[in-house]
Amino acid sequence: QVQLVESGGGLAQAGGSLRLSCAASGRSFSRYAMGWFRQAPGKEREFVAAITWSGGRTYYGDSVKGRFTISRDDAKNTVYLQMNSLKPEDTAVYYCAGGATGWSMGALVSPRPYDYWGQGTQVTVSS
Repeated sequence: QVQLVESGGGLAQAGGSLRLSCAASGRSFSRYAMGWFRQAPGKEREFVAAITWSGGRTYYGDSVKGRFTISRDDAKNTVYLQMNSLKPEDTAVYYCAGGATGWSMGALVSPRPYDYWGQGTQVTVSS
């Protein structure tokens, strides 16, 4: 069983930055693709970013491309989401997801392939 625990959320001003972390338990972290999703009140869960098990490929949602960066440190069993140039519309609960072994990169934009989910961390961006 893998547990994912997010941290780093909070309040930021528009134009500011936050870095989210997702720490994973278990020995197979390096084999998993990892992703970040977000959900704002009254909206569906939205894809933010994903990174392959090797870290060699990354993929971003259109709304965050050029502003957010996903990375991973397998030695620490941790995936990060660096968020720059934050906008009020980035306000949401951010969820870390992992697993998706064997799925193509294109499939990682959907929540369906992921096996494990964190509890979420709130990000609020004020204007």
